[in-house]
Amino acid sequence: MFVKLLMMIVFIAMVIGIGVYTRSHAGSVDGFVLGGRNVGPWLSAFAYGTSYFSAVIFVGYAGQFGWKYGIAATWIGLGNAIIGSLLAWQVMGPRTRIITQRLGASTMPQFFGKRYGSEGLRIAAAIIIFVFLIPYTASVYNGLSRLFEMAFGVPYDVCIIGMAVVTCVYVVLGGYMATVVNDFVQGIVMLFGIVAVILSVLSANGGAHAAIASLSQIPVEGSDINGALVSFFGPDLPNLIGVIVLTSLGTWGLPQMVGKFYAIKSAEAAKQGAIISTIFAFIVAGGSYFLGGFGRLYADQVTFNPETGQPVFDSIVPSMLSTLPDMLIGIVIVLVLSASMSTLSSLVLTSSSTLTLDLIKGHVVRDMDEKKQLLCMRILLVVFVALSAGIALFQYNSPVNFIAQLMGISWGALAGAFLGPFLWGLYSDRVSVQAVWASFALGVGLTTANMFIGFISSPVNCGAIAMVLSLAVVPLVSLITPAVPFDVSIEGER
Repeated sequence: MFVKLLMMIVFIAMVIGIGVYTRSHAGSVDGFVLGGRNVGPWLSAFAYGTSYFSAVIFVGYAGQFGWKYGIAATWIGLGNAIIGSLLAWQVMGPRTRIITQRLGASTMPQFFGKRYGSEGLRIAAAIIIFVFLIPYTASVYNGLSRLFEMAFGVPYDVCIIGMAVVTCVYVVLGGYMATVVNDFVQGIVMLFGIVAVILSVLSANGGAHAAIASLSQIPVEGSDINGALVSFFGPDLPNLIGVIVLTSLGTWGLPQMVGKFYAIKSAEAAKQGAIISTIFAFIVAGGSYFLGGFGRLYADQVTFNPETGQPVFDSIVPSMLSTLPDMLIGIVIVLVLSASMSTLSSLVLTSSSTLTLDLIKGHVVRDMDEKKQLLCMRILLVVFVALSAGIALFQYNSPVNFIAQLMGISWGALAGAFLGPFLWGLYSDRVSVQAVWASFALGVGLTTANMFIGFISSPVNCGAIAMVLSLAVVPLVSLITPAVPFDVSIEGER
């Protein structure tokens, strides 16, 4: 226990110290939100990766999809690396930086408002972000708190409040630069931690060959494949593809992810960042889902829902880790804490800057100078951290399913609304305002309606469908409606 506590104290002191160190970069709106658009490739790539992979991935998704698809769940991590990282950086990175700087846009709603000349789009985008990003933020706490309960016996409520306070302190102090510097340090912890955990879990099961042999003997309900959990595409390929699309293509339309491209210092740095980010995703995401693939070897330790007979998915990975040595459990705690705090800081910074710059400034408060904007963003940061923590606590102590469902559709709703208009807006001068509205309505409408009606059985597949339809509906509607003229060429700009 002493070792685990010592590692926690050192980690918390380090992240707060970085917040104090970087506070000089947060003296302007551009510095607080985007680090002055002068962030290098290593910091940007690690910020992207650590915002991408949180406790939701390591504990929730890795456990859930590893249980369902076995070793084939590793394809999700590979999709995250190739589609969600490499292609995202190459297709969107340099162009996003150049065009948002040309427009003077610091947030995704500002991009929509200035790119398409519509204040209505800007306000609508800000509302969508607020409604769906806060519940997603709340979900970040869940996996972390389960690990804390396992390692320290600390109640769920204390875990959430402690994480919220520490994150709040360093982001309020240093803004974007505090998050990216912390993300770099936390990313290094994640890289070494995931490798150490995989080696330890395999070793505890007799090595890789013995673990895979044991897994191959476990039958999968509804599948007639022998050894389905170790087969190349697993027992359920169609739904596996849906998960890959949602978790990989989704990053292209999420404001907290795309915002990393706004801040990178040059197009050349974006190319370097693409390689770094891909390697990071390959190790962290690929490793997490590969680890989750062995979850069924711990079926006797996993918590099951007595009503449905299904495993409590968030309990799978903690069950796998509970038998590890104390030193390694301490590393895992710091690993997941790193992943969670980096994602949380990115989400609340995105929410507070969006609400301040796109809703309050010029609409609620007409005369809002830079000092007032900074104060407002810092206050809203505290509010959003508290709000997300409150939602997580309420959800934990309440049988209400609505919040959990809203968390589940957040990625699909956000990326389904924004992916098409943002990507086409970077590359085409033939996009209309009506096409953007159509995508907003489709992404939010389809995922929300499915939450209540359930015409698509899997919310994951629903979100993936919304993203693909967003890419299709924007050019189709633009064919029959007047385009907003805009020069999308970037030759000679860096």
